[in-house]
Amino acid sequence: MPAYLIRHPGKARDDILIEDEPLALTFTGNWAVFTDADGTCLAIPAEAGAHIERVDEPTEPAPQKE
Repeated sequence: MPAYLIRHPGKARDDILIEDEPLALTFTGNWAVFTDADGTCLAIPAEAGAHIERVDEPTEPAPQKE
């Protein structure tokens, strides 16, 4: 299940992790819009300067250094 980490530069206390199934991210005009089965759950304007990063669960372990 994908999750999205939303970071606000200079405002770490406002950072949030959104997890929902199914969760979709679309861009409409100057807005990043998150929707789930019930509709829109979050919309962030581009002017907010937020960084949105998709966080996937690892499917296999990372290689170990010898």
